[in-house]
Parts: sequence; structure tokens; C-alpha cells
Amino acid sequence: MSSLELYSKGASVWIPDPDAVWVSAQILRDYHPGEKHLLLQLPNGQEVQVPVESTSDLPPLGNPDILEGENDLTALSFLHEPAVLHNLRLRFLDYSSIYTYCGIVLVAINPYDQLPIYGEEVIYAYSGQDTGDMEPHIFSVAEEAYRTMTREEKNQSIIISGESGSGKTVSAKFTMRYFAVVGGAAQQTSVEDRVLASNPIMESIGNAKTTRNDNSSRFGKYIEIGFGRKGDIIAANMRTYLLEKSRVVFQASAERNYHIFYQLCASRELPEMRALKLNAPEHFRYTSQGGEMQIPGTDDVADLERTRNAFTILGVQPDQQMELFRILSAVLHLGNVNIQASGRSADRSYIDADDRSLAVFSKLLGVEGPQMAHWLCHRRLAVGGELLVKPMAGQQALEARDALAKHIYGQLFTWTVQRLNAALRTQGGKTKSFIGVLDIYGFETFDRNSFEQFCINYANEKLQQQFNRHVFHLEQEEYIREELAWSRIEFSDNQQCINLIEGQLGLFDLLDEECRMPKGSDESWVRKLYDQHLTSKPHPQFRKPRMSNSAFIIIHFADMVQYECDGFLDKNRDTVFEELINILKASQSELVAELFQQQGNVSSVANGSVRPGKRSTREHKLTVGFQFRQSLQMLMDTLNSTTPHYVRCIKPNDLKEPFMFDPRRTVQQLRACGVLETIRISAAGYPSRWTYEEFFSRYRLLIPGPQSQDQAQASCRQALPELIPDQDQYCFGKTKVFFRAGQVALLERLRSERLRVAAVIIQSWVRGWLAKIRYTRICWAIVTIQRYSRGALARRLVLTLRYTKAAILIQKTYRMVVVRQLFLMIRHATITIQAFTRGTQARRRCRQLLVERAAVLLQATVRGWLARKAYRRVHAAVVLMQCCVRRRAARRELMKLKTEARSVERYRELNKGMEVKLMQLQMKADREARKRAALKEKLHAEREVSRAELEALRVMIQKLESQKQEKSQSSPVITEKEVEERRRAEEKAAQEILQITQELEALQREKDSFCKEKEELSARLVEQEKTQEECVQQAVSQACVALRAELDEERRKYQGLLREFTRLEQRYDNLREMSLLTERTKGHRRTDSTQSLSLEPLSPSPTPTLLSPQSLTPLSLSPFPSAFPSPEMVRKVSVTSPPSERKLSMWSFETPMDQLMERMDVAKDPAVKMKGEDLAHAYDAVRVANKFLESQLRGERSKWEGDLEALRKQLSQAISASPSSAGRQDLEELLEAREHECVRLRRELKELRSTVSLRRFLAQVLPSALTTETSPTPSRPKPATVTGLLECRKRDENKLIKNLITDIRVDSALSLPPGLPAKVLFLCVRHADCSGDQTQARSLCSTSVTAMKAALKKHSNDVDMSALWLKNASLLHDLLTQHSPKQTLDSDDLVPLNTDLSDLIRALSDLCIQAYQQLLSITENRLQNMIVPALLESENIPGLSAVKSVTSRKRAGSDPRPVGGDTPTMASVLRELGALHTALTHQALPLPLMEQAFHQLTYLISATALNSLLLRKDICCCSRGMQIRYNVSLLEDWLRSRGLQAGGAVATLEPLIQAVKLLQAGKKTEADAEALVQTCTVLSSQQIVKILTLYTPHGDLDERVSLNFLRVVQGLLKDRPDGQLPQLMMDVRRVFPVTFPYSPPPVLHAEQLVIPDSLKISFLRRA
Repeated sequence: MSSLELYSKGASVWIPDPDAVWVSAQILRDYHPGEKHLLLQLPNGQEVQVPVESTSDLPPLGNPDILEGENDLTALSFLHEPAVLHNLRLRFLDYSSIYTYCGIVLVAINPYDQLPIYGEEVIYAYSGQDTGDMEPHIFSVAEEAYRTMTREEKNQSIIISGESGSGKTVSAKFTMRYFAVVGGAAQQTSVEDRVLASNPIMESIGNAKTTRNDNSSRFGKYIEIGFGRKGDIIAANMRTYLLEKSRVVFQASAERNYHIFYQLCASRELPEMRALKLNAPEHFRYTSQGGEMQIPGTDDVADLERTRNAFTILGVQPDQQMELFRILSAVLHLGNVNIQASGRSADRSYIDADDRSLAVFSKLLGVEGPQMAHWLCHRRLAVGGELLVKPMAGQQALEARDALAKHIYGQLFTWTVQRLNAALRTQGGKTKSFIGVLDIYGFETFDRNSFEQFCINYANEKLQQQFNRHVFHLEQEEYIREELAWSRIEFSDNQQCINLIEGQLGLFDLLDEECRMPKGSDESWVRKLYDQHLTSKPHPQFRKPRMSNSAFIIIHFADMVQYECDGFLDKNRDTVFEELINILKASQSELVAELFQQQGNVSSVANGSVRPGKRSTREHKLTVGFQFRQSLQMLMDTLNSTTPHYVRCIKPNDLKEPFMFDPRRTVQQLRACGVLETIRISAAGYPSRWTYEEFFSRYRLLIPGPQSQDQAQASCRQALPELIPDQDQYCFGKTKVFFRAGQVALLERLRSERLRVAAVIIQSWVRGWLAKIRYTRICWAIVTIQRYSRGALARRLVLTLRYTKAAILIQKTYRMVVVRQLFLMIRHATITIQAFTRGTQARRRCRQLLVERAAVLLQATVRGWLARKAYRRVHAAVVLMQCCVRRRAARRELMKLKTEARSVERYRELNKGMEVKLMQLQMKADREARKRAALKEKLHAEREVSRAELEALRVMIQKLESQKQEKSQSSPVITEKEVEERRRAEEKAAQEILQITQELEALQREKDSFCKEKEELSARLVEQEKTQEECVQQAVSQACVALRAELDEERRKYQGLLREFTRLEQRYDNLREMSLLTERTKGHRRTDSTQSLSLEPLSPSPTPTLLSPQSLTPLSLSPFPSAFPSPEMVRKVSVTSPPSERKLSMWSFETPMDQLMERMDVAKDPAVKMKGEDLAHAYDAVRVANKFLESQLRGERSKWEGDLEALRKQLSQAISASPSSAGRQDLEELLEAREHECVRLRRELKELRSTVSLRRFLAQVLPSALTTETSPTPSRPKPATVTGLLECRKRDENKLIKNLITDIRVDSALSLPPGLPAKVLFLCVRHADCSGDQTQARSLCSTSVTAMKAALKKHSNDVDMSALWLKNASLLHDLLTQHSPKQTLDSDDLVPLNTDLSDLIRALSDLCIQAYQQLLSITENRLQNMIVPALLESENIPGLSAVKSVTSRKRAGSDPRPVGGDTPTMASVLRELGALHTALTHQALPLPLMEQAFHQLTYLISATALNSLLLRKDICCCSRGMQIRYNVSLLEDWLRSRGLQAGGAVATLEPLIQAVKLLQAGKKTEADAEALVQTCTVLSSQQIVKILTLYTPHGDLDERVSLNFLRVVQGLLKDRPDGQLPQLMMDVRRVFPVTFPYSPPPVLHAEQLVIPDSLKISFLRRA
């Protein structure tokens, strides 16, 4: 089949269009060779006939649907302009993809919008990945250059070009940012920060607003970023080209000057800027010509602040910055200098002496104003060996002023670039290789083109030539590598155009020659051009305009450009008078003098020259064109010595509208930037290139005979001659088969024909099978109908028989029921009569029993009253006896207290506070005595009253007994009258009872109604309360969630700052090592290695407390000779000795007597004369008072607790009984008042504890001096002491830290029980605290923290050791927190610490966070390179090997990842996670902490995998989705098997799981779209659309996602009411804040510890 046969009915072709450049059309009739017309149908339905004179006039064919939206233009089957334009438009508008490959070129279309594809997570997604597998991106080009540099150790260059407004500067910034992130992570130096800081500076002084771009670079720059041996940035250098200095003095309409001028004017109100005398930009001539003062969306004040910060980062001091700003402000004031013409013919000029602008200019630059005014209007000439001063005309003086302004700005620009290079220069180490980023102007053509456009287009000609030759060289290398028999590819070489410009007698030569002529002019130069290149030797690239004699035309590679010659000579000379330069050299400003002193040492000034007074020296100055040619040649030499990478930026429209595509402007730029030339070179050879495996997988159905993947190459070689008879259309290589343009479309058509024939055969078989099935079903239906009919007749007969039997049964049953009802009625009547009779008899017996029971009850009541009366009498007697006994005991106690009080009287002078307490006790004793007397009198009165009442009761009982005897003797006689009265009384009582009963019933009904109403109201109130409680609970829950989120955010910020602090510490250590290395190389002596580890305490000046060692007095000066045991009496046992030798020891420190007397308010002078006996009496008095106060406080506390418990019960009863909210509020207020009272009592208790502590202290210090001589005192219990501690002497602290932390071996440390070092350290700190040596306690604790931090740094790559020190730091933190004085003690056995270690506890908390972060960082670094290969690329399910897209084409220089045994799999990932889990489990770390750690790691895995999925087209297919889902399930099962799913570790995998579901779901109908939107609730809208856009069909049964389906999904996503952030990539560096669960450890004793001898800490003693 030939290519002409592709022009068949239904094929698509491209035809020219005046608006859209190219439009698609469909062929309505097959084309046959020889026909003169081709019938086409346009998209709007119109039919047109295209004339075809020959086959070359046929319109270009469209590519197959499988190639729609391809990310590499060279992979298209038909390579031509309309296919390229359509593919770019489709990707830009429908897929929102601004980057597309074109072979080695990255085409970048400016979206004019902020896209979320440049974050650090995207950088990490591209870092280390194969660029051929990733989506096109500027980071992909940067990664390819970086990998090629590190792999081949060869310098690289990234050439970014495009016209103004196409995004070159932004692309260059993102490239440098990528290198700063990737190359700056190793050493953590500041070079990468300086590289990034150079961008805002160069944008301020080198960028300006033009009609096409708001931030257009008006100079070219080439930045060389130097890398060291490890791939880290160590230096940088910048070269600039052709600064547009004319913009300083002139701006076109709707344009601005350089940004820095407007930034200074906007910041004029700042205090430091007021000395510059600036005003609004409208008041300066150099900033108001364009009419644009402000750029929408920019803040000039903030931009200046950013520029100043960048200067600071680069080491420019603030005073130098102000010098720089003064020079820039002086340029603005120079433009406002008013030069006036004078003389008859205006051949003179002058400046007023009081010109304000000139005065400000002179003051800012530190020059003489009159001299500057004079030489701005005069010039010096050398005539006949004499120097003459000649006045200048007004126009000449204005030109001289503008030339001076341009020269000053040019010199300042050059100085700034030199200063940046000095700051970016390497400080240590040698640059091994570099990557250059070239941000240079693209091809420019305007309505009026001048010298700047000429130089710019000349530079683009040179770059295009280099680009063409490099593309041809790559094609040649590919053919040679594949051993193809190829013929030379012809490509358009622009060498003739370059020779026209730079050759002998070319445009630059003639221009320089004309500049050297005394009376050279633009007109004479143009005439020389016409004579040389039109008359004498006509050049094909040079033309003359028809309507102008002052212009010329050059035919460039991109377009034909007409240049106007006006100003060419002046701009090429760029002259400034020497007199003005001399004035500036003599400036008082150091920076101004420095700028212009350099000209004497440099042969050429940057982009300009100085016009001296002598003409002979002027001729040797270099012109701008010559300098530009030299710098451009140096640039080309640099580029030719490096491996280039190309980025072509395209401006889609001139309106700067986001995602608006103008085909005409785009095609114009594609032609100018060389993209179409790349395609033409590719199309001239073999543009379509497939590996044999890919070709075999795609077209195996076209290959006859047996098929095997192993024999793919042989099968392809055998089948292709039969499929394509013309052997010139394809070629076989070593690993690939190459096709010419259009052959892939031919194969696709053959394949579709073969599939159509196969489909017809399959349809015939399927239809026959369906007919057989239908016949079988009809037969089965007939048999079924017959069966059901016969069954229905049988059931009808059975139903008739059932009805007959049922009628008989009903008759029989009815008769039986009638007879039975008569029998039951008679029986019921008989039973009723019997019941009434028996009831009457029973009631009679009941009344008799009631009368008898009433008599018995009366007797029992009287007897009980008599018994209780006797009991009360006995009880009163017993109470009286107890009172007498207790009174006697109280009197004895009072006598004893008086005795003690008399002993205390002797020391009232020493302790007046004790006298007050004794007086209070005496007053309270008096009150108790008075109360006792009152109670005694009251008791006596009560006894008299009870005795009188008892006598009265006895008389009454005797009287009643006598009356009873008299009544029993005289028997009563009942008359008829009494019987009648009794009967009437009974009737009256019966009536009253009846009336009362009725009233009771009425009241009962009212009560029922009220109860019902009450229940309804109660139910309503309960519902209202429930509603209110739900609202309150909801509000509380929302507030709690907000507070918790705020707390997590604060915790995350704090931990982030801690991580940054750790990074800065590491950075400081690195810089210190570099400085030490530098000093050593200079001859300095290195410090001792033993001093490298500094174990300084965190708080070197602890606050002295009661038992501080600094205040201890020597034992010989102590006034208590027997208060302390001698050193021989104190037994200390080694920690490694047997338990039988372990004994408790007394305190071994000396008593601080001075502080003790201060605490007791005892004067020092009399205290020296005190004896042990007197002090013992004083102690007894204090003990009695403290005991009384303690008992009183306990009583009040118990009383308060009882009241509180009663109030709580009352409150619960009130809430349950009454729903009234007012009562509950009162109770809550009462409860709150009680709680405040409790707080007050606790405060009083805390104040009293200080007094109680004195008793405990004296009980420990004076165990033998607490006996009184006057009277024996009761024995007191021995105070509790803290035992089971370890003592570490001061001289052994460093040895302990070394053996336990810093110098411990890894195997020994891992064999220790979890937390043993922390326990030993805590016991030592506890012993120092109990001994009163708070300084030692703080020192030991702070030294331990510092040593642990050093151990963490030492083992920064060891998971087990990091987990070990995390355990020890957290355990030591919990122990210190548990015993902290501010902590509420959980047990009575715990004694709080006396030393305040709150700051060290906080330091331990920070150390725990650092250890946790280090632990995760180690695992993350190990997992980073495993996640993508293991989770996305590994194939754990056999038979689902996903073949990559057949149209994918590896870019030049891409280094595919090797496939083999070293490829990471899911087993590798699980192995790393298992190592972390084993380390954490071995150290017995709490489960919540482990859950948080794995929550962070699973988020990293999910985010990294999803980001890579969003950037890789080969991964987005259904079969690969099944593989990924299986890999994720392995991870889920691993987490669940270890019980880690509760901490959110599994939930973080949900975005990746939903992305996989999106790959596997259907993508055709609207129902599928709705299901996708409902399923993917975690993914953002951008992520869903991106995955659908990247989806690649795997097999023949799969299809691409249609644009209609994509639009439906986008519409549904707009209506989705979710809170997803508009993000594309997940933040890989997101860190979840960690919370350490606090669990109080058990009480720790030294006897519980098993300390191995390998630790060598036997010098510790158990105390």
C-alpha cells in the first residue's frame, strides 16, 4: 500500500485557513492519481473542492487518533506544520499542558496564569527519575542536564530563548531553583541561596515593562552554576550581553524604564530614602515618557524590600546599598536638568546656577556642580596641538546628558554583575563541572527595528546555526549507533546570513569603519552597504527597500526584517566625553570613584567607550558591535564545549490572556525558534522509531505464522517486506526499526483493516451462537407452558375437594360451639352464687381478726415507748461518765501543754513568731474551756428536766393503772339508747366516708390530669434540654476540633522550627569544619580531639536553694557535734556488689546552718550560744504547732470534701428529678464556689508545708537531740527517706557520661535493657537532689542531655541507635516530669524533686522530637529511591506486564533505569519498614508513638507515588493500576498485621487507592463520570483531570479518554461540594506534628537494675 492510498474516504487532511492558519477537513471521496480535485468537508459541514495539479499539491494528512495529544512532536507519524500546531493547541487548551517535547527541544507555552506545578514536591518527583518516562517539564530538562553532568562528568548548557513575553526569565528562574534544591541538599551551604538571590537583583536593574511583557529582560545573561564532586552547588558565575542602555533615557508609549527606578520612587517615604530627594515617577523625565507608572498586580515597595534582602544575602552592606541607590537617584535627577539654548542661532547652551536637579545630582554623586554644569554644555577639542573649549548647541548638550546617564547606569550594571560574581564565587573546593543557563532574547521584529534588534537577531542566527548542527549531530549519532545505512540529511544552513553580518566587509566591518571616519554618518554607511552587497557583489540575503534609502533588509532564518539606519553609528560608538568622566573620577563617593576608576585599567568599557580630548587615542577604542561579537563568540565557544539542552518559549497571544491560543502568532514563533526546523530534519530521516518488542506487541496480528515474544526481531524482519514493499520507507537497526514519515499511519490502517475483517468473522460466529441460544430458549419455553397448564388443572380439582371437606367441618364445629356455650353459662351462674356466699363469711371473720389485731398493736406501742425511755436514761448516764473522764484527761494534757509553754517562754526573744502561735493556741484552749463549762451547765439542766419529766411520767402511769383496775371491777351496762346512738354514728360515719371517697376520687382524677400534664411538660422540657445539650455539645465539639487543629498547627510550627534549628546546627558545624580546614591549611594548629565533644550544662548558673553546696559549712565549724555521722559510719556499697552488702546510708553532706536559722527567723548572734537541748525544745514547740495546724487543715479538708460530695449528690438528684435549668445553674455556681474554696485551701496547705518541711528536716538532722530533760515525751516515728539511689561523685561525671552515652559501643548499647542509661542517670540525679547538691543535679542532667544530642549526631544514619536514644530521652523526660515539684504526685511513695529542672525537661522534650525526626529522616532517605520503582513499577502479579505506549520515544540523553536484581520491590520497602518497626519494638516504645511514625511514612509513600503517577504517562493505564493496587494491598496487610492501622497510617493511602480506582474504572458514559466523581472524594479536581488526561490505552480493547467525557467530568467536579484545595501535587515534605504520650513510669529503685560489667560504671555507689 502506497501513501497515496491513504487519501481515501473518511481520512482527515489539513487545509490552509486565513484565521486559524490550518483547519481539519474530511475526505468525502477516494482520491485516485490523475484527478484534478479533492472533495473535502469542513468542520462546519461545508463541502469544498481543493485543486490538485500534482501529487505534491495534496494537502497534508492528519495523524491517527492514537497519536492525539502526544507529548513528543517527533513521535507523530506525519511531521508537518499543521500537525505540530494542532498537537500544541490540543495539549495547551484541552489538557492544560504547557510543555511539549520536540525531540531534544522543550516547547514551553506561556499560560499567563499561576499553575501548581512548580512546588518542591514536583522537584522531588522529577529528581532522579528517567526523563523519558515523565511528563514534559522544565524540571525534566534540568534533571536531564544534572544527571548527564554527574554521569558523564561533562559540562552542560540549557539554552532558553523566545521573544519578549514568552516566559524565558521565569523558565530560567525555575531551572536555577531546581538546581538549588537538588544540588544544595547535601552540604547545606549558602551558595544556592545566593544563586536564587541574584534573580530579584537582576530583575530590578535589568528588566522593564514593554508592550509585550510586564517583566521583560532587556539584556542577555549566561549563568554558570558550578558543582562539586558530590553534585552540590559550590559556585556560580554570570555573564551579561548587550544591556539596552537606551531605555534609561527613552521609553516608548505604554512602556516603563527599569524596575529599580520605580521601586525607589515608591519607597521615597522611608526614613533612609528621604535623603535621595525623590518624588513620584511622573515628575521625572526618565520615568514618565512611556505613560505607564504602575504594573497591575505588582508592589514596587515590596519588590525593593526583596531586592535589598537579596543584596544582604550576597554580602552587600547596607551603606553600599545606599550608595547604589544614591547613584540611581542621581540618574533620575540628571534627566531633569534643564539645558537651555542661547545665542542667535541657538549654537550655545547653558544651565542655570540655581538648577535644583543639578544641585541634587551633584550632592548625591559628590561632585562639583559648577564643573558638571560647564562640561555638560561645552566640549574640548585638540586643534594643531592646542586644546580648545567649544560650546555645544542645546540638542548636543541634551545628547551629552543622556549619554552620561546611560554610561553611569551601564557602569553601575557592570559593577553589580561583578559584585554578584564575587559573592557567588566558590569559597572552598574546586568546581568539577558546571551547568550553564542561557536566558537570551529571541528573534525580534518590530515596525521600526534599530541597532538593538540587529544585534539580537545576529545572536539568534548564531544560536540557530549551533542548534541545527547539534540536532543533525544527534540524528547522525542515532543512525550510527543503530548501524543504519543512511544518506546525508540536508538542512538549511544560515552561514550565508552570518557571513553577511560578521564576514569580511560585512555589515559590522563597514559599521566600525564608518565609526572611525571623522565625518561618518548613517547615510554614508547605508550607501556603502548598497554598493558592497547590491552592486559589486550581490548577496542573496541582503535587499534594499523600495520606498526608502535609509534602510536595508536582511533575510534571516526566521523572517525578513527591515532595519532603519538612524542612530546605528551613535549606538555603536556609545561615546561619553572624557571631561565628564574625570569629574566623576574625582567624586567624594567611594563607589562612584570606583566605578569610573576602572576605565583606566580596562581597555574597553562595558558596552561603550569614552571620547577623549585627543582624536588619536579615540580611534583605538572598541565599539559596541565589536565587543558584542567578541562576547558572542566566547558564548558560542562555551556552548560548543558543553552538551546543550534547548527550551523554546512560545507566547500564545499578545493580549496576555490566560490559556488563549492565537494560531498565527504561535506559528510565527515556531518558525522563528527552530522547532519546525527540528521537525523537518527529523522528517527528512526516519522520524518514527520503535523497538522490536513494541512493534511486535502492537502489530503482531499483521505477522503471519507462529508468534513469540522472544523472536520479535526475526518476526519483524520477516513481516515488514510483505507489509511495506518499498524498502526505502523503513530500515532495520540493532534494537529498533525505523520508519519514514507516514508509514506508521499506513501500518495503523492495515491493522484497522485486519481488525475489521476479524471483527466480521467474530460477529458471524457470535450471531449464530445467539440464534442457537434463542431456539433452545423457545423450546424450553413451550415445554414450560405445557407443564404449567396441566399443573393448573390439577390444582383446580384439588381445590374443589378441599372446599367440600371444609363445609362439613364448619357445620360440625358450629353445632359443637352452640351446645358448649349453654353449658358454660349454667356453670358460670353456679360458681357466682357460691362465690358471694363464701365472701360474706370470710368478711365476717376478717372484721373479728382486725379488732383483735388493733388491741395487740396498742399494747406493743406502749411497751416500746417504755423501753425507749429507759434506754435514753441509761445513755445519758454513760455520756455523763465519758465527759467526766475526758475532762480529766484534758486537764492532764493542759498541764503538759503549760509545761511545754513555760519551756518555750525562754526563747520568745529568739522566735517571736512562735510566741504568737502559742498565744493563739492558749486563746483557743481558753475558748475550748469556756465551751466545756457551757456544755456542762447545759448538761446539768437537761438532766434536771429529764428527771422531772421521768417523775411526771411515773405518776401518770400509776394513775392510769389505778383507773384500769377500777374499770375492770365495774362491768359496763349497755342500754338501747347507746345502741341507737352507736348505729346513728355508724350511719353518719358511713355517709361521711362515702362523701370523702367521692372527693378522693375527684382529687385523684385531678391528680391524674396534673400528673399527665406534668409528664407532658417534663417530656417537652427533656426534649428541649436534649436539643440544647446537643447544640452545646456540637458547639463544644466544633470548638474542640478548632482548638485541636490550632494546637496541631502550633505544634507543627514548633517542630518545624526545631527541625530548622537542627539543620542550622548542622550547617554551622559544616561551616566550622570548613573554617578549621582553611585555618589548618594556613598554618594554624588544630585543637585536641578530646575537646571536640563539649558537655557543657544547659544552664551554667543554677539558682541556689536551701541545700546548695556553695552554702555548706565545714564539719569542724558546725555547732552540732553529734548531728552528723562520721565518714567511717557512712557505708557505701558498690553497685556491682552482692545484695547482702547493700545498706542504707545517712546523709554525707554538711548542714547549712546559716540558711536554717534564716528559715526559722532566728538571730545569728544568740544562735551561736544555743545548745542542743534548747534547740530540741524549740523543735518540740514547732512540732506541736505544726501538728495542730495539720490536724486543723485536714479537718477542714475532710469537711470540704464531704460538702462537695453532698453537693454533687444534690446536683445529680436535682438534675434527675427536676429539669429546671435555673436550679442546676445555682448548684453549678455553688459547686464552683466550693472549688474556689478548695483552691484556696490547697494554697494554704502549700504555705504550711514549708513549716512542716522544717520538722522533717530537723528529724533527719537531729535524730539524737530531740529528747527533753524535764519530762519524757512520747516516741515519734522516724521520717521517711528516699532509698535505692545511685551516687556519682563530681569527679566521676565525665567518666559516667563517656561510658554510658558517648563512648558506648553499638552492640553493647543494643544489648542493654530498654531505657537502662536513662534509669541510671535519673537515679544519680535523684541522689544529688536528695543530697542537697542542686548544682550537681542540674549539671549532671544538662550534661546528659548534651551527650545524648552528640550521640544522636554521631549515629545520624543508624535506625537502632536513634531509636535507643529516643527511648532513653523520653524515659528520662517522663521520670523527671513524674518527680517534678509542679507535678501532682500519683502515689504517696513518690517524693518530689527539690531542684527545679523545668528548663531541662523542656530540653529533653526537644531532644525527643529531634530523635524522632532523625529516626524518620533515616527511613525516609532509604525509602525515597524505592517508592516509585517498588510501588509503581514492580510487577508482583505475573501476566499483567504493562507494555509502554507504543508511541513513546526516549529523549536524547535519557538514562533508563536498569532492570535487574537491584530494582527495588515491595519486599524492599516492607523490609525497611520492618527494620524501623523492629527497632521501635526492641526499645519498647509506646504504640501511639509508633502509629504516628508510620502515619508519617505512609503519607510520604502515598504522596511520592501519587506525584510520580501524576507526571508519568506510561503508568496511567488499567493493567498498571491493578499492579499498583496489589502493591498497596501488601502495604495495608503489613500495617494491619502489626496493629498500626489505628493511627491513620492506612487512611493516608486513600488518595493513591482512589487514583488507582480511577485508572481501573470505566470512562465512557455520563454514569461512569458520576461514579468517578463520587468515588474520588479525596482527590482534588486537578488531580482527577490530570489522571484522565494522562490515561494511556494498554490494549486494543481500551481507548483513550475522549474530550467529551473529560468535559463532563470537569462539569461535575465544579458542582462537587467538597473542600478540596486546588492543588495538583501533594506536599511530600508535609510533616505531621508528633505528640509523645505521657505514661508515669513505675517507682524506680537501684535494686531493680541489672547493670552489666561491660558498662564499666562500678564507681557508682548505691545509697
